[in-house]
Amino acid sequence: MSNRPRPKAMSLTEAAAVRLRELAAATGPEMEAVRIGVKNGGCAGMEYTMEYAAERGPHDEVVEDKGVTLLIDPSAIMFLLGTEMDYEVGQMRSGFVFNNPNQTSACGCGESVMLKPAGQPDPAPVNLAD
Repeated sequence: MSNRPRPKAMSLTEAAAVRLRELAAATGPEMEAVRIGVKNGGCAGMEYTMEYAAERGPHDEVVEDKGVTLLIDPSAIMFLLGTEMDYEVGQMRSGFVFNNPNQTSACGCGESVMLKPAGQPDPAPVNLAD
């Protein structure tokens, strides 16, 4: 019996990978990766989080894509499965965008979202503090 490679929890567009590589170069060798997660907050219920990571946590999901290492917070993995991270540049605002199949709605300002765990049809928000 052979082990099949498991699919990546998240993927990056080329634009996101380029921007993350630029940030890593500007930050220096202390940045091993970028940690992605979600937290309770905002008017829609949840917000994406991003932070520089100097080291991997014992339960982080490691995603390597296009020369970039992402660490997925273990409490967020079920909310981020299948997500594509992009970087968009506009006239008034530039930033990372999460194209997430588990997102059921978003607030008008675009800062918070409502997410459901992957594979669950119920769009009810989940409190991560429980």
